Formats: sequence, C-alpha cells, structure tokens
Amino acid sequence: MVEDIATARPMAAISLTAARLSFAGAATFVVLLVALHFIKPEVDPSWHFISEYAIGDSGWIMEFAFLSLALSYVSLFVAIWSQLRTSAGRIGLALLLVSALGLTIAAVFTTDPITVSEDAVTTEGTLHSLGGTLGIAMPFAAASVGWKLARNPAWYSARRSLLWATGLAVVAFLFSFVSLGVMVSRSGGEFGPNVPVGWPNRIEIVVYSVWLMVVARQAMHLRRRNPETTGRTVAGRRA
Repeated sequence: MVEDIATARPMAAISLTAARLSFAGAATFVVLLVALHFIKPEVDPSWHFISEYAIGDSGWIMEFAFLSLALSYVSLFVAIWSQLRTSAGRIGLALLLVSALGLTIAAVFTTDPITVSEDAVTTEGTLHSLGGTLGIAMPFAAASVGWKLARNPAWYSARRSLLWATGLAVVAFLFSFVSLGVMVSRSGGEFGPNVPVGWPNRIEIVVYSVWLMVVARQAMHLRRRNPETTGRTVAGRRA
C-alpha cells in the first residue's frame, strides 16, 4: 500500500435515482425468487438450480427476476461510479457490468434441465451456461467495490455495513463453489435428488442481492445527508 498525499478532489454527486433503482431491482429479484418456490413447487429447491424456474409455465417470472437483478448491477454502477477513482475500484465496477451481461444472457436463453444428458444439450442451454459463467465475476466485483468504498473517507459511516456485506458475499461464493465441486466430484458429475446443489446456489445469489441493497442503501443515505459534499474525498490511502 502507498500513501496518497493528494489534496481533496471534487467528484460528481452520487446518483440518488440510480441507487434507488439498484435497491429496487435487487429487492424485486429476491421477492420473485421466494415467490417461485410457491408458484413452482415441482422444482425441488434442494437439488435444482434457480435457472430451472425459467423452464415451462410461468418461466417468464424467473426471466424477469434475472433482468431485475441485471438492472440492479447496472444502476449501482451508475450510482457509485464517481466514488471510485482507483484502478481496483474501476475494475470492480467493470466486473459489475460483466455480471449484468451474464444475467441478461441467462434471462434471454433458457437453461436445459439439470438432468439433461450431454448429447441432448441445446444451443440455448449452452448460451445460458455462458451467462452463468460470466456471473462468476460478481464476487470479485463485490470484493473490490466493497473494500474500496469502505476505504473512502466519505463512506466512513457506512464502513461496517460495507465490510460485513462484502465479507458475506465472498464467503457465500466460496461456500457455493467448494460445495458444488465436492458434491459433483462425489456423484461422478451426475446431478439428481442425492446431489443437493440447490441451496448453495440460492444462498449465493441471495447474498449478492443483499450486498447490492446494502451498498445502494448506504449510497442513498450518504447522498441525502450530504447532497453537496458526498462526492468529495479527502486525503487518505489508495491501493
């Protein structure tokens, strides 16, 4: 780490409208995901991925949920762009957009059933998987953005909430990644009722949504409290 001895630097104000959209988009996703557990009870949450709610009747609800979460990512990017001036912070913001692109692809292209054989995989299912792969950028975005905002003197009052939410996002990713790897290796790459990959998948995406809501909520609080000065930073540390 190096010391940044620069003087205070003016920055554009946080976008209150974008922060509100980000919070609303993430909240909408969580509400719709919970609702789908009751709307489509045939999709066992213990071993089906959330993407499978998009298959068949009422599938548009899951597609809309994905798009709502993508909107949350993009809106948060707009809301806090002015608050991150370091390379690491800007990389984190770029990864938010990569995650949004992945969610959009996942919404447009419906996944194949988890039990589909390799020779029956469709082009649409493959493209959906591509979207899911891009979504892996999210925990890295959360780690970079959350850490850099917590180090921004203007966000000092939100530091504890940011660090908690960011830590949970990273832990949720590691838990999902490791548990999925262990379960799949034990099952020989086969999915089914005896391979409970569904809950880690749900926990991970819900925690990401919580992270988005925490950051957006803190952005709204700071913007309302200091409408003229929230966008200003003082001398501090920079990575």
